[in-house]
Amino acid sequence: MRIAIDTHTHTVASGHAYSTVYELALGARKRHLKGFVLTDHGPALPGTSPYHFSNLRILPDHMRGVRFYRGVEANILDSEGSLDLSDDDLRQLHFVYAGLHEIVLPSRSEAENTRVLVAALRNPFVDAVSHPGNPIYPVDIRAVVLAAKEYGKAIEINDSSFRIRRGSVDRCGEFARLCAETGTLVVCGSDAHYWGDVGRLDRATALLREARVPRELVINATTASFDAFVSRRAAEKKPLRSFIE
Repeated sequence: MRIAIDTHTHTVASGHAYSTVYELALGARKRHLKGFVLTDHGPALPGTSPYHFSNLRILPDHMRGVRFYRGVEANILDSEGSLDLSDDDLRQLHFVYAGLHEIVLPSRSEAENTRVLVAALRNPFVDAVSHPGNPIYPVDIRAVVLAAKEYGKAIEINDSSFRIRRGSVDRCGEFARLCAETGTLVVCGSDAHYWGDVGRLDRATALLREARVPRELVINATTASFDAFVSRRAAEKKPLRSFIE
């Protein structure tokens, strides 16, 4: 299975990544991707400023011949699904991951970790949860998948987890199998922190094939499917804009 859009990439703005956005574009072109989403970490992790996200609007829609999408890997702050960016900033982005990181919200019991991820999926500005197969955060996988299904959100299969988060393979496999079984949306991201890893998705796509995840469930398999997801989610957020503003 080929992936058209790498939805999970980081620049030096994340504080612990090593490439510029222009270099990420070069990496995406080298891998023959159609586009990439810049998802630097939210400001609860050291290194990133909230101003970084409000200023993403100055960047062009295309770089080096590939499509550029504005995004974030926001940090989940509490069991209510709160994120570390304002609603004003979140509504300006094309794609919003919500993720758990130990330095921000340490792991708790399986029941509490599950509650946190389900609450994040309920957050109307969240489009997907990042690396939910991380074994540091045990969760009820079926409950998380069913929450994503209910709210029309996506479960990420994160390629870097197979290299840096030991014990992720079986858990990611279970997430993928349950997504295939229940018809839950999936997104496949590299989590690149260096330009050479943009589009590095071999392990993740192999797992999707093994789990028999249909291509139509993978929102970033084609540019058309990703743009359709982004457009749908934008339309769903419009009433929120009217209500809040």
